[in-house]
Amino acid sequence: MKTVLFAIGLLGLFGWLPPKKRVVFFGDSITQAAVKPDGYLDVLKKELDKNGRGGDYEIVGAGISGNKVPDLQARLERDVLSRNPDVVFIYIGINDVWHYAQPNNSGTPKAKFESGLTDIISQLKAKNIRVVLCTPSVIGEAAAGTNPQDKMLDEYAAASREVAQATGAALCDLRAAFQRYLGKHNKDNLDKNVLTTDGVHLNNAGNQLVAREMVAFL
Repeated sequence: MKTVLFAIGLLGLFGWLPPKKRVVFFGDSITQAAVKPDGYLDVLKKELDKNGRGGDYEIVGAGISGNKVPDLQARLERDVLSRNPDVVFIYIGINDVWHYAQPNNSGTPKAKFESGLTDIISQLKAKNIRVVLCTPSVIGEAAAGTNPQDKMLDEYAAASREVAQATGAALCDLRAAFQRYLGKHNKDNLDKNVLTTDGVHLNNAGNQLVAREMVAFL
C-alpha cells in the first residue's frame, strides 16, 4: 500500500495525473448553506464519489446570505475569477424578487437583473470558464401561481432562461424542476416543508433535488 501511495504521489509531483476541475458555486444563502452536512454541495460531492468521479473535481462554495445579482457582480473577481475555476454555477434570483416584499423594498429591477447576469457570464466566458446558469426555484411551495410572488418569480426565471440562451451558458432550470416535484409530491398544498424549511431555504429533500439537477452538468 505504501508503495502504491508513493507512486501516486510521484505521478502528481511530475504532473502525470490530470488536474482536478475546479467548480465554483456562486450564489446567496442557499449556496452558503450548501457546504454544510447534507447541503446540496455535500450531497453532490457524495454523488460524484459514488460514481467514481469525486477525484475529478474540486468543489468550492461561494454563497453569501442576502446576495442579489448586483452583489455577485461586485464580488465576482474576489470570490470567483481569482480562484481560476473551470466551471461556475450561478444560482441566484430569489432575493432579487423576494426583497421586493421586504420592508425596504430592495429587490432588483428585471432589466438590472438581466444586464447583471449577462455581465457576469460575459466576464466568465471571456476567461474560457464554462457557465451553468440556474433559474430561481421557489418563494413558497403551494400550487403554481398561488404563492404571492409567483408571477414575478416566473418572469425572472424566464429572464434567466433568455440570458442563458443569449450568452451560450448552460441552463439548469431549477424553477421547472421544483414545480414538477411539487406538482407530484405536495398533495396537501403546503407552502413549505416539502422541499424547503420556510418556502425558500432547502430542507434535505430540496438539497437532494438541487444536487441531482446540478450533477448532470458535471
